[in-house]
Amino acid sequence: MIGDFLMRLREGDADHPPLTASSAGRTVVAVRGFHKFCLREGLTVVDPAAAVKPPTPPQRLPKALSVDEVTRILAAAAGVEGNVSAPGSETASAGPAVLATRDAALLEFLYGTGARISEAVGLDVDEVDLEAGAVLLRGKGSKERVVPVGSYARDALSAYQVRGRPELVRRGRGTPALFLNARGGRLSRQSAWTVLRRAAARAGIAKEISPHTLRHSFATHLLDGGADVRVVQELLGHASVTTTQVYTLVTVDKLREVYATSHPRAL
Repeated sequence: MIGDFLMRLREGDADHPPLTASSAGRTVVAVRGFHKFCLREGLTVVDPAAAVKPPTPPQRLPKALSVDEVTRILAAAAGVEGNVSAPGSETASAGPAVLATRDAALLEFLYGTGARISEAVGLDVDEVDLEAGAVLLRGKGSKERVVPVGSYARDALSAYQVRGRPELVRRGRGTPALFLNARGGRLSRQSAWTVLRRAAARAGIAKEISPHTLRHSFATHLLDGGADVRVVQELLGHASVTTTQVYTLVTVDKLREVYATSHPRAL
């Protein structure tokens, strides 16, 4: 009976449009919860929904930017032009050149290491070794991992630490944080989102973008370049390789697209 109800939800009828897997799943969970309650309270002697499983929603693939889009965003973050804002804003209070070095360093770091935004804004200065080209990241559950830092990110971080961070430190009360806001305090996740979205807007990219988009792009571009999925797993700090393998589906889609447009007998 409950199975028939689920089928009706998915197929719809003349009065009700069909529900997506996720919507139908939420409805079935509510129905299962109701029948469990009835059984527990002695209102019924059997749970007719016990064997009914909610439909599995389709796997959502991570959305990655192209290499060209990432390059445009990074270039826009480094440009002083367009950083000028209204009086009282972060840019106006700290100066566009100072914040341009910080913004470029932050976004180069996110894309160059695949770090989560929480890992980036939680970094302290002594956790980045520019000479060795490595950074100590603390991920979920305080699990630590050492990730290499590429030359572009190293150069951007070096410029920020020489020309940007000292001015921001002077405005604050002293903090070991690597990325600082205009008042000299640790940069927040929300401010980091603003940095990325502002750079994307200046780069003319209208897609929905978050700092995690750079992490997705980092993983996808590594796999596109031939990196082993186990290596990407370690770089991302995933506990299971299954989580990382989602990115291989993205690259397979790209291969199919290239194949379909390039092979003479593909279509």
